[in-house]
Amino acid sequence: MGSLFSLTLVILSFISIALIKTEAQKIKSARLLDLLIRDYTFKAYDTHFRTGVLHTVNLPANFSGIIVDTARFRCGSLRRYGAQVKEFHLDLGVSVHPCAERVMIVTQNLGYNWSSIYYANYDLSGYQLVSPILGLLAYNAGTDVNFSNPFELGIEAAEKPIRIDFRNITRVNNEYGTRPLCASFEGAGKVALAKEASPYICIAKRHGHFGLVIEKPSPVELNKSKRVSPWKVAVGSSVGSALGVFLLGLLLVAMFVRVKKRSRMEEMERRAYEEEALQVSMVGHVRAPTASGTRTTPTLEHEYIPPPH
Repeated sequence: MGSLFSLTLVILSFISIALIKTEAQKIKSARLLDLLIRDYTFKAYDTHFRTGVLHTVNLPANFSGIIVDTARFRCGSLRRYGAQVKEFHLDLGVSVHPCAERVMIVTQNLGYNWSSIYYANYDLSGYQLVSPILGLLAYNAGTDVNFSNPFELGIEAAEKPIRIDFRNITRVNNEYGTRPLCASFEGAGKVALAKEASPYICIAKRHGHFGLVIEKPSPVELNKSKRVSPWKVAVGSSVGSALGVFLLGLLLVAMFVRVKKRSRMEEMERRAYEEEALQVSMVGHVRAPTASGTRTTPTLEHEYIPPPH
């Protein structure tokens, strides 16, 4: 009887895993994704985990790209000291409600692939995501925690808001010259947009899901950029061609001048040789060069009278 019961549990476990994998492949709802991540988180939950220590949740292969981390805190300690949980910084005074003793903080990094669920379920027309969706959620983690159906708690910031750091996980293609906006995904498919507190840093007053978006250019701006680009290419090509022709012309002129100078030098050398060549005359039966008489015959200006003896 016991072995039959164990076999039944194993079969049910395999069926459950198969159903969960099938669901993971067909997830279209952001809320359903949160629930599945919650279930895997509590399956990995161990009451022996140290308070305040961060643990990574191992998700099945079908959830590849999602990073989930969790840490358990005492509600009072969290309010007095705050906490840093992955990309989320909870400052002093943060409260969790309702919380009798302990709370389990769960952070999600949905990656670029799974973040598309939020793009499909929320009104982001005119904008595009430039960061993964980050989630901050809380669940009861007291001694009487119900592992089969844990309930969600609320996180509320006090005077200092919750800070969300996107600096190490964002791929911003700032080709349009605009700064990203902080997007907070709320209920009923609504999105609240706000300016960054500082570059790639967003702030929030409560738990939820957050991301960075940039505004898409209008079709008119796209058409302008498309018209300008060919013009720039044409101008660049024309300038490059003109510069190439100019340099080629300089090279040809330099070669022509060099050849002309060389021919001129050869002509001058030939003429100098011809002008300096000796005359040839016959001496007997032999032809021999002779120099032309260039010296004048000396003459005496006065009659020479020898001295007397």
